[in-house]
Amino acid sequence: MKRIRGFKTRSCLAIGILLAFFILTNFWMLSRIQDSPSLKLRFLKSNSSRLSLPDELRKIGKGKKPHKTAYARLLYKAAHALADNQYRSTEPKDLWLETYHAVASLWQPCADQRVWKPTEGNNGYIMVTANGGINQQRVAVCNIVAVARLLNATLVIPTFMFSSVWRDTSQFADIYQEDYFIDYLKPDIHIVKELPKELQSLYLEAIGIVVTDVDIAKEAKPSFYLKNILPLLMKNRVVHFVGFGNRLASDPIPYHLQRLRCRCNFHALQFTPKIQATAALLIQRMRQNATHSGILDENLVGRFAKSKGKVKKDFRYLALHLRFEIDMVAHSLCDFGGGEEEKKELQAYHEIHFPGLVELNNTTKIPSPERLKAEGLCPLMPEETVLMLAGLGFKRDTRIFLAGAHIYGGKSRLNALTTLFPNMVTKENLLSPSEIEPFLNFSSKLAALDFITCSASDVFAMTDSGSQLSSLVSGYRVYYGGGKMPTIRPNKRRLADIFMKNDTIEWKIFETRIRKAVRQNKRVFSRPVGRSVYRYPRCSECMCNTQEAIRPP
Repeated sequence: MKRIRGFKTRSCLAIGILLAFFILTNFWMLSRIQDSPSLKLRFLKSNSSRLSLPDELRKIGKGKKPHKTAYARLLYKAAHALADNQYRSTEPKDLWLETYHAVASLWQPCADQRVWKPTEGNNGYIMVTANGGINQQRVAVCNIVAVARLLNATLVIPTFMFSSVWRDTSQFADIYQEDYFIDYLKPDIHIVKELPKELQSLYLEAIGIVVTDVDIAKEAKPSFYLKNILPLLMKNRVVHFVGFGNRLASDPIPYHLQRLRCRCNFHALQFTPKIQATAALLIQRMRQNATHSGILDENLVGRFAKSKGKVKKDFRYLALHLRFEIDMVAHSLCDFGGGEEEKKELQAYHEIHFPGLVELNNTTKIPSPERLKAEGLCPLMPEETVLMLAGLGFKRDTRIFLAGAHIYGGKSRLNALTTLFPNMVTKENLLSPSEIEPFLNFSSKLAALDFITCSASDVFAMTDSGSQLSSLVSGYRVYYGGGKMPTIRPNKRRLADIFMKNDTIEWKIFETRIRKAVRQNKRVFSRPVGRSVYRYPRCSECMCNTQEAIRPP
């Protein structure tokens, strides 16, 4: 009897110690999120899928104190849930899968199919200088290819405008394979690397053949180009589009012209071997040097992809595009918990970079930050992002590739994210100084690395569906993914409603609502009229629906 009592006493004591351990662990994690410096980002090269939470927390270094968060209670519950699930092998069954795979897999790429003869381009030459970052430039290139075909013109290899924001001198041949681009589109349009010598000396602006975005309405229809640009081209033999961006409508566009835009985006634009080789290193390291490549690797990195095969689940990774740079934060006019200091900093940024927004704010009643938040018009904060990932069921040891530029608030703003998911890394963490050195100070090349690594990921999560990078990556995954490349595209309006209840909502209810809100945005549908084919390629111009193909006429 004494032995039994002693055994029960020891058992109760052991259980008590374990409970105390979990409580202290969770309290420690939360205190680090709120008050301590950020966790040093690193990549676990071990193949072990288990992490010791206390060991990880002991490695927190000194740093800047982060913003106070409005989600302390939910973050505590997320930390508890992650610690509790740390050694469990089960995750939500559709977490790493396309929810509607059977329907999504019916759509297959077919923009490479042509039914027309190449144009001779004998109506003159079109030059274009595209503005914005690499993603805006990519859209501009595909649009101008379609315009050149429409006008039966010869396209001069696009040039890229130097931006005071991006500060990148890279040109087309620095990012894309120029000769491949010319050869691949040869059956569609005539492309040359420069103007003929007899036209190079023309002072284009003086003779009125420089066309800016001011001269072209946004989403201009093909009829505009035929009526206004073609006469200029026929008369002067050259037209130069400067600052050309989103200046060709998504609809209505002739069927094969729309297909040409898809062909350009998904087939003709191949990154340079240097970019492909470095991106392949990033993918391999995210997969811990798995012996097989992923579904999209060959399309993205060409000959640098490993042999084809199914990547085991132990080597999967999530890519996250956290759109929380200062330009996004400032332009949103939202509040991010930084108080008066934040307001003054963003106001100063407005005056320099968004003077039109300042004028609008002075003359028009802008909705309050609370209203903007409720309407889903504010970018997700890092704290909200980590809650979304934890709520979806991702385990604490999930390997996460963080894409994007400098996060507003620095590493301290990422404290919650890096503490709860310590296997989060960036390209700067994964590449050695010598490997990343050729890309430093070239924002477009760095963005190309992000594009490839995000597109190849087993799951891609975005925090702002309006981002060009997120739009192009998600479209690329749809086009080549065969219905097996899930994308998390949160409805920020629904999430805002959930986050508003952070003081009262229980974790299980939070999980259920988060998963429902994200799942509803995973539905498979054809491209809506007027929406971008680069983001929504499920349309007959870009992809073929195999179910429709076998239906009787």
